Amino acid sequence: MGGIVPLRDAPREYRTLHDRALENVRYIRETMERATSFTAVSGSGTVLVGVTALGAAFVASHQRGLRGWLLTWLVEALLAVAAGGLAMARKARLQRTLLLSRPGRQFVLSLIPPMLCGALLTPVLIRAGVSEALPGTWLLLYGAGIVTGGAFSVPVFPAMGLCFMAADAGAFLSPATWQNGFMAAGFGEIHIIFGILIARRHGG
Repeated sequence: MGGIVPLRDAPREYRTLHDRALENVRYIRETMERATSFTAVSGSGTVLVGVTALGAAFVASHQRGLRGWLLTWLVEALLAVAAGGLAMARKARLQRTLLLSRPGRQFVLSLIPPMLCGALLTPVLIRAGVSEALPGTWLLLYGAGIVTGGAFSVPVFPAMGLCFMAADAGAFLSPATWQNGFMAAGFGEIHIIFGILIARRHGG
């Protein structure tokens, strides 16, 4: 009779098994979410990109010609790619995940085509004499890239892309003298706001 478990202990054992089952389900769900989404987007890196963009907007606003303005934003684009890439690599290392896992590759491959379109359209618009359309074009295509790439990333990322696309509408409809302000608001302030949100909700 010593091997019989008293009935009063059964509920406790059941609760223990139930808790363990819930933990296992939670672990499986989190693992699947990480396997299907790119979570290495860095909030702090996004904020840094926004800060450098605000600095670039300030420098660009003091350029007298189109060449200096373009050069300023070209340098900013290179800085943004470097800062964002290093921040994502650091976060992926802390998460012990591969930066170019399947979701990571999907994220990058979805992000690159709109960026290339922006790079190709830049000289076309300059030759056509409509350089005032550059800020709107850049904001639109960057936003489109963020939306498409965000489909494989954290949920807040596509919302950030939509904000860029909304800023592009304002840039297209506003006087040419306001264009640099929209660049600061888009590439600067939107990056900072959503970078803080990403850092708070998803770490890094």
